[in-house]
Amino acid sequence: MGKFTVEITDANFEQEVAAAQVPVLLDFWAEWCGPCRMIAPTVEGVAEEYTGKVKVGKVNVDENGETAMRYNIRGIPTLLLFKDGKVVDQRVGAVGKGDIVKMITPHVA
Repeated sequence: MGKFTVEITDANFEQEVAAAQVPVLLDFWAEWCGPCRMIAPTVEGVAEEYTGKVKVGKVNVDENGETAMRYNIRGIPTLLLFKDGKVVDQRVGAVGKGDIVKMITPHVA
């Protein structure tokens, strides 16, 4: 994980995401996924920029299949935005920073 992102696992999902006081952006990814590696620096940059306003987590789908299945993740990278424990927006594929900011902005105080 990066300096500003949190590793989200099947075990800590409820605590880190469902109980979060701020919106949570989750990046579903895998080591072998080229597009996932491509957007990783962008996701980390957004995490740094929105520190304190949005929690940004990464879910390795190979290691956390339960969470990936729960949210019907079929293609990676997939970004899900949670607010109050519910998915409020999503993007699939290697999206740019502008798209990620558009996802987050309506949900940040």
